[in-house]
Amino acid sequence: MSSSDQRGGKPNVIEYFSSNDEPPEQTKFSWPPLESNPEVFTNYLQSIGLPSTFSIGEVFGFDEELLAFLPQPVLGIIVCYERLIPKSERREQDKGSSDDYDKVSFYMHQSKVLDNACGIIACLHAVFNSPVVSVDAASVLGKFRRDADGSTPTERCAALEKNTEFQNIHKTHASRGQSRTITSDQSKVRHHFIAYVLEKEGGTNRLIELDGTKAGPVVVGDCGGDLLRGSIREIRGKLERGEISESLSMMTLNLAQE
Repeated sequence: MSSSDQRGGKPNVIEYFSSNDEPPEQTKFSWPPLESNPEVFTNYLQSIGLPSTFSIGEVFGFDEELLAFLPQPVLGIIVCYERLIPKSERREQDKGSSDDYDKVSFYMHQSKVLDNACGIIACLHAVFNSPVVSVDAASVLGKFRRDADGSTPTERCAALEKNTEFQNIHKTHASRGQSRTITSDQSKVRHHFIAYVLEKEGGTNRLIELDGTKAGPVVVGDCGGDLLRGSIREIRGKLERGEISESLSMMTLNLAQE
């Protein structure tokens, strides 16, 4: 969303800089990037086990009159943005910590093998940390969740690396939309997906940022149980601090509309 989008306009579609003339010697992505598109994400998630009663929606702007139209309740937030500062310059409180693994029900790391799997990892973080969402135990999502029980975040990462069924489905959905032409050049992938969830039941309703490339969950702080507005406040803070560009999009995990 550009600054004008935050005042109420429709956010710009995430632009992936691509070319049809990629050098043949470049290694193809194991997990190609996804377009930040609610329809692509909904179709993908429902194809691997998300019940049709849930879907991914789009936040068109941060103004209250626009937020009022979003389906409720908001069960998870997925944000796609362009990072402007290197890892070494992140604030200490933004690096995440393994000490906070227990603040959520599910967290996993992202490795270089899972090169551009951040979109689906953000979805896993949103879906598996919602106390409302349940998935078919026999589905791809259900089997991955079952196998992840009792595993460490690193072990979950390794399990996804080896899950060829999941990977092949991912490639099918990554081939749709604007990102489909980016298959091997990491320099053309400018954006990264993360998720925001509420601290697990029994906690204090604090906002938690989940990014598999960090050391662990980031405890953002109290949001009064308002996941949507707490996430917006955090994104606005990142914008004000110059950590991310205005080329961003926000999506919600929510109940599907009739």
